[in-house]
Amino acid sequence: QAQLVESGGGLGQAGGSLRLSCAASARTFTGNAMAWFRQVRGGERELVAAISWSGSTTYYADSVKGRFTISRDNADNTVYLQMNTLKPEDTAVYYCAASVSPLLERLEGGLVDFWGQGTQVTVSS
Repeated sequence: QAQLVESGGGLGQAGGSLRLSCAASARTFTGNAMAWFRQVRGGERELVAAISWSGSTTYYADSVKGRFTISRDNADNTVYLQMNTLKPEDTAVYYCAASVSPLLERLEGGLVDFWGQGTQVTVSS
């Protein structure tokens, strides 16, 4: 059964840090590139960060470069998003996503095969 379960969201302060985790089923995780998207109320879902199956290639949106780090543990079927130097504009619902490809191109093109349910991140100023 395909499954992505996010955790770690909540309230953070500007300048602070939060770490999101996404636990995946083997079917959803193995051999697949993974990503984090976010969506503000009334806005479109945007790609924040992505990581290839091997972990050797990553992608970051310009708005989070140097502040966020995506990583994965292939032995534990888990992907993480470490968010540092938080800003109020990082406030959004964050979604874990997977693509049935080991590479990033499908995710960079917005082609997602599996979605998590989302976790709210709110950053206060």
